Amino acid sequence: MKKQMMKAILLTGKESLKLAEVPVPEITPNEILLKVRAASICGTDVRMYKNGYKNVSEDHPLIPGHEFSGEIAAVGENITAYHVGQKVSVAPNIGCGVCDMCVSGNTHLCKTYDAFGVTMDGGFAEYVKIPENAIRQGNVSPLKDEISYPAAALVEPLSCVYNGQLLLNAPKGADTLIIGMGPIGIMHIMMAKVFGAGRIFVNDLNAERLSKSKELIPDVIPLEGDVMNGLRANGAEGVDVCIIAAPAASAQAQSLEYMNMNGKILYFGGLPAGRENVTINTNLIHYKQLTIQGCSKQSVSEYRLCAKLVNDGRIPLNLIMSDSYRIDQFHEAMDNAAAARGLKHVFLFD
Repeated sequence: MKKQMMKAILLTGKESLKLAEVPVPEITPNEILLKVRAASICGTDVRMYKNGYKNVSEDHPLIPGHEFSGEIAAVGENITAYHVGQKVSVAPNIGCGVCDMCVSGNTHLCKTYDAFGVTMDGGFAEYVKIPENAIRQGNVSPLKDEISYPAAALVEPLSCVYNGQLLLNAPKGADTLIIGMGPIGIMHIMMAKVFGAGRIFVNDLNAERLSKSKELIPDVIPLEGDVMNGLRANGAEGVDVCIIAAPAASAQAQSLEYMNMNGKILYFGGLPAGRENVTINTNLIHYKQLTIQGCSKQSVSEYRLCAKLVNDGRIPLNLIMSDSYRIDQFHEAMDNAAAARGLKHVFLFD
């Protein structure tokens, strides 16, 4: 019998992407076949494209994409919790299920975890197979019909943002500074409001992005130029919380200077290879009694909670999608994402 084919974007090496016809994945009785409806481009996808990725080559291509949503096209005969036609989004990280991290609920911190679009084929394709271990760990989240597929695809980065702010444990009413007004920075504004932040100051070297943040969320306070001068102009000698949502070593180092006593800092996201060592003034940590928090990915329970926030309309993720593309426009989409034009770039599928 002739295999059914689908269109997929293949990463085959450094700065090497191609559109190809590949077989639609076959599923076992314990798996799900998802028809992808929307898949958004993440900074991780851009880095994998720009720098190449381990074990990925022309002979061993990878379908990228770990932020996606869709409609269940087929379920294995042993699947009872999901049904054909159901709208879902999918948490990308799948733990081994037996290590200490996994049994504590932190499957995303498993040393041998798999991830759609990173270690296994992802969502930049018309169909994706959801394996049994992802289904058993609860990675598949049902969605309301009212939620758009692009918004559902963005549950993944939103849940990363939620993980960071949950770990930060900021006090209610905290004056908060968010540096970096890309899509992640905008999500941090939205989530900071959910967590009860007070005034929210925003900063970015890109004037267009800074202006866009004010347009989308009018009550933020943009700080142009020198951050401390901007804070003082608004009657603040510092902030209680600072979130660095940009891959900038200088922003991480300078953030200590902006803090009030007992301030909390979140380093969200990694720095480029070769620039990951940052010199900071540890006396500021000591004398101001500061806390610096890191974060990575998200747990399945955090993903599920964020899917509910989107389901309930409390987080308007549709605001963040700036451009949509057909799958054959992948070069334009990736180039725009790499150049930080607009906010979220999303592939839409029929």
